Amino acid sequence: MKKAVIAFILVFLTAAFTIAQTPFAQWTKNELTLNNGVVQRIIKLPNPQGDFLTTSYKPVAGDFQYFKPSNTDFQFEINNIVYSGKSDWSMVDVKSINDSRQGDGAAVTLLSGDKRIEVTLKYLLYPNLPVVRKSLIVKNLSSSEVPLESVDVEKFEVSRYSATTFSWIYSDYGRRKSIGPYEGNMQDALMIVHNMDWESGIVIGNEASGVMKRTSVFWQGQDICSGLTHKNNLFPFRKWIKPNESFETPQVFTMVYNHQRDPEEILNTAVPDFIRKHMGIRLSELKEKPTFVYNNWWPFEKNINEKLIRELAKVAADAGMKEFVIDDGWQDSYGDWGIDKTKFPNGLKPVFDYIKSLGMKPGLWVSVGSASSKSRVFKEHPEWFGRDINGNFENLLSELPNEDYVRTACFSTGWKDYIKEILLKLSLDYGLEYMKLDFGIVTSPYAFNNENSGCYATNHTGHKDHHESLFVNYERMWKLFDELHAAKPNLFIDCTFEAMGGLQLIDYAMLKHAEGNWLSNFDGLSGEKTDLRVRNMAWWRSPAIPATALVIGNPQMDDKGWEMHIKSLAGALPIMLGDPRRLSAVDLKIYHGYANWLQNMNSKYDIMSYRQDLPGFGEPQEGRWDGFQRINTDTKTGGIIGVFRQGAAESERIVTVKYLDLVKNYEVKLMNGEVITSLTGHDLQSKGFAVKLDKLYSGELFEISAK
Repeated sequence: MKKAVIAFILVFLTAAFTIAQTPFAQWTKNELTLNNGVVQRIIKLPNPQGDFLTTSYKPVAGDFQYFKPSNTDFQFEINNIVYSGKSDWSMVDVKSINDSRQGDGAAVTLLSGDKRIEVTLKYLLYPNLPVVRKSLIVKNLSSSEVPLESVDVEKFEVSRYSATTFSWIYSDYGRRKSIGPYEGNMQDALMIVHNMDWESGIVIGNEASGVMKRTSVFWQGQDICSGLTHKNNLFPFRKWIKPNESFETPQVFTMVYNHQRDPEEILNTAVPDFIRKHMGIRLSELKEKPTFVYNNWWPFEKNINEKLIRELAKVAADAGMKEFVIDDGWQDSYGDWGIDKTKFPNGLKPVFDYIKSLGMKPGLWVSVGSASSKSRVFKEHPEWFGRDINGNFENLLSELPNEDYVRTACFSTGWKDYIKEILLKLSLDYGLEYMKLDFGIVTSPYAFNNENSGCYATNHTGHKDHHESLFVNYERMWKLFDELHAAKPNLFIDCTFEAMGGLQLIDYAMLKHAEGNWLSNFDGLSGEKTDLRVRNMAWWRSPAIPATALVIGNPQMDDKGWEMHIKSLAGALPIMLGDPRRLSAVDLKIYHGYANWLQNMNSKYDIMSYRQDLPGFGEPQEGRWDGFQRINTDTKTGGIIGVFRQGAAESERIVTVKYLDLVKNYEVKLMNGEVITSLTGHDLQSKGFAVKLDKLYSGELFEISAK
């Protein structure tokens, strides 16, 4: 018997090892097959000439009816000539490729029929996930510079009638449901197209930057396209490619699935697993994630000085804050970024040292792409600054006071290296560990005229025209962030929605180069209204976007009902503003308890790497219950959940928890450690436990711990 068991184990391990060693891409002269055991995509190759089409894309197991047996695969324009998988191509090469995050696949190189273009299509698959990640490399073989435009990295044709008529389109981070046609925008980093009758669909993740992304569903035909903005979009993509040079597009990832009644299941499982493990986001590389942050912006705004900051830092430390961020007002001017010696006569380094002595990491606000018209750098280097459509100096943050006109820098100039030296000095010489990098660099989130964007200067070497400047300024900002991280690997960069160029805008491009994003400025609210907006914003963008990247302001420490602020923020990145000096010693002790609990939960379960929807609780809304869970789905040792009553009539709800080990025993604990029930993972998922909240507006945090 023992020999039989051992033999079975050896056979199983051998098979598993063989599967692990099998390449995800294999090909013949006629066909490329991508298969990781979960998803399969088959592509017809030119042999030796002809079209290049995806002929099948489906889960390995079961039927999948979405796509036609002949899909265009990709499309772009050069000099107004359309090139796509249906064009005439000659086969050049196929080779295996991989990346540093377990990606494995193939790159196919084709030559256009007119011999002017070479395109390489790169496909990557990842272990145990239904993901195909793709990019294009376009090479100019002609003798003159050419414009690349209207790029669809992925282009699929759907089956007629049923797919278009009965499919639900989940846009806006996979959260807003409609029936097509639909053309996506800057907020559509992730979309889902789901057919409830077939119980199948496709997830589309667009890794392009900010306003440059475009995903469309049934928009100009019965197809699904994803890539860069088209010529007729508000912010058109254009890249000029010189002779014998190449350009690689941002990646698009797709997931096909079946046997799913609810598309949110894959949104809560395969999507965050891929993002966390394989996309290469900065949060996954950060050794220590923030768990409780203080920022002084509200109510002080720019009215700060060394004495105030030291007072706030002492009380924030007493409250258990782990990071302390000094916001706008410390500098002598936008652009020069010298220290205002009337406010900080001893400079910033002693202040940062004091913050560190209190056990907190120091942070600082800087505008990454702006300068005052009165600054030295603007007067000495006006050529570094963007021009608007009329040839005047540009201001992408027009609501600032007129007496100190802001000039928006163009990253296609020497500005990028100039601001890099300033930021390096702050981080390396002064010991800065958190940077809040703010203000628009490509578009304004507050000016809705699309002409007020990019740079119209004709003498900037980094871009040939306005359209190209849109893409280039993002890419140069990302390069700056990468260089800062190379110098200081654990630096936390908060790239605000203003820098991203859209209200509450965050996406995958940002996540690969920065750790967080200040999403909001909810001013003038308090109590349950603030809590609802915090939880709604966190729900809206997660789990498509990692919750710890969601920096949601401006809940204040000294608000009435501040405990609910902390509980609500526990589903994102907890950050507080306000004046902590107004709190009593008792309040500060309670704050410290929350801070220690959050830190302990992260130490035990790494909760800041996870967030899922709480089953049966949808979008936070007035008159309802809502909730979240942050369960470690890799170790299945546990995590936390938050449950909230937002004016709902009922005072009690049954709460269930998913993604635990079904056979393990778990304890459900209050924050004080009191065990309220013990259940198996299976019973937590199927039966749950009762939560009673007597107050109309209230909430509770629980620990879920494996016994």
